[in-house]
Amino acid sequence: MRLCRFQQAGRPAVGFYFDQYVVPLDQAARQHAETTHQQLTLPAGDELLPLLPHGAAHEAARTLYGWVERQGSGLDARSRLAVESVQLLVPVPRPNKLFLLAGNYADHIEEGGGVAAVRAHTFPYVFMKPPTTTLTNPGDPVVIPAVSPAAIDWEVELAVIIGRRCKGVAESEALQQVAGYTVINDMSDREFHPNRDRQKRENDEFFDWLHGKWHDSFCPCGPCVTAADAIADPQDLPLQLRLNGQLWQDSSTARQIFPVAAVIAFLASFVTLEPGDIISTGTPAGVGATTQTYLQPGDLLEATVGQIGTLVNPVVAADA
Repeated sequence: MRLCRFQQAGRPAVGFYFDQYVVPLDQAARQHAETTHQQLTLPAGDELLPLLPHGAAHEAARTLYGWVERQGSGLDARSRLAVESVQLLVPVPRPNKLFLLAGNYADHIEEGGGVAAVRAHTFPYVFMKPPTTTLTNPGDPVVIPAVSPAAIDWEVELAVIIGRRCKGVAESEALQQVAGYTVINDMSDREFHPNRDRQKRENDEFFDWLHGKWHDSFCPCGPCVTAADAIADPQDLPLQLRLNGQLWQDSSTARQIFPVAAVIAFLASFVTLEPGDIISTGTPAGVGATTQTYLQPGDLLEATVGQIGTLVNPVVAADA
């Protein structure tokens, strides 16, 4: 089951996502009731969490999704909204926490000239982004910042949405805390150096890297959420990123140093995870920095994760 948030005529809503079209949840429920004479209890509003695993309406949503799939082309055409006719929205608009991983694929570390970590000898490197200003809707632009425009890069990633409050969970139980999976493009400014006349300090390089993750629009997310119970193994998902149609990243979550369950268990060992928290699990090789290929206004990014979908975002200059 894939769910999305979308907006049409200024009204946010929830729908089932089918790549080329969206089926609004309320319209599907109405047709289901008219056809089967069975009423499903589904929440109003545009939140996805109640419909995903651990949500009160998950079973009802699964029942409705199965019915919609079985209808196929027999579904009322008015309920099949072309993706181009709606504005897709980020799946969780205001998560309490937005975590991301650095260096979770050996080939990405090595392409940058580093030495890949060995899981048994280290721990996941986790950082955060400000969610309210970095999360960006599918189809909305990534904005090249005027303050540092020359080295803006891409990173396709599998992201996890937490479904229930948890702390101190074992790795063997970690995936049971997940509501669903989505796609993130972790944008990076590789050459951000605030105050170039500064007096050098020991940690300048780290904080330059970190602050280069924080520009407005630097975390596109979507286009949908695949329910956790629809993905048998999050370590068997292909990832790809295309820039203007050219394939740059082509890998699999099987290559992660720290698998999804280990990342959740690590964070939950010292942080209380809450429903709606997002954890983006790192990127493989193929980023632009390796060849000094950076984003320009007019570019188009397509970030794909198997069993979820393709997140598409144009690139614009700050004054566009």
